[in-house]
Amino acid sequence: MKLTKELTVKPGTAAKIKHRDPSDTPGFRDKTEAEATLEKNIKRLADLQFRLYAEQKRAVLVVLQGIDAAGKDGTIRHVMSGLNPQSCKVTAFKAPSAEERAHHFLWRIQKAVPAKGEIGIFNRSHYEDVLVVRVHDLAPKPVWSARFEQINAFEKLLDDNDVTVVKFFLLISKDEQKQRLEARLQDPDKNWKFTPSDLAERKLWGDYMEAFEDALTKCSTPWAPWHVIPANKKWFRNLAVSQILVETLEKMDPRFPKPVFDPAKLVIE
Repeated sequence: MKLTKELTVKPGTAAKIKHRDPSDTPGFRDKTEAEATLEKNIKRLADLQFRLYAEQKRAVLVVLQGIDAAGKDGTIRHVMSGLNPQSCKVTAFKAPSAEERAHHFLWRIQKAVPAKGEIGIFNRSHYEDVLVVRVHDLAPKPVWSARFEQINAFEKLLDDNDVTVVKFFLLISKDEQKQRLEARLQDPDKNWKFTPSDLAERKLWGDYMEAFEDALTKCSTPWAPWHVIPANKKWFRNLAVSQILVETLEKMDPRFPKPVFDPAKLVIE
């Protein structure tokens, strides 16, 4: 099943995340079957990454966004487990530093864009500047609303320069978030993942969903569409992200470069 088409926000249409079921598992009802497919996808991703690295002509940028506890870390840990760290880099964007705030909002993003032959993974991204900034009123509306077009132009620039942008919004329900936050409180090994500010952020759920809706609607473009991943069920989340990445890389079709010499004529003594 082609999940890319199934879960993509069609450019020019509303994302309608309120009407999407975060527990949906399109094409898969059986967890065992899905996990078997995930394992195949992980191996396929490793092969495609190797070809991309050898080719040295293009790059892939994976963007992960979602509310707190949506599963960004877990997605990276499970889906990217087979990738070679030599040509894969994860960047987690926290609150900007004083130096970063002194520059344009895309300054810190540009520095982390993957080079040719690499896969870059953003845990949160430039979209924080139309999400957190908006919800917490850190900039006036004329400032953050202008960023939608700036983001689209930036992603078009990347695409024009052989960086394929693949964006995932991990959609969970408010009840699911509650369960995951409670698990962090109850498990001593997960206490470190919880901060009191998580509770304050949770109270702003409605504001965040409105901000996500606008971001996904206004920034799903032909060159960098958004994919809304039902993420209540972690097994489907991992499967869907892996499947879309496989489909994307297979469409790119990276190939090993042809040698500039004839291997058959060389002898190693």
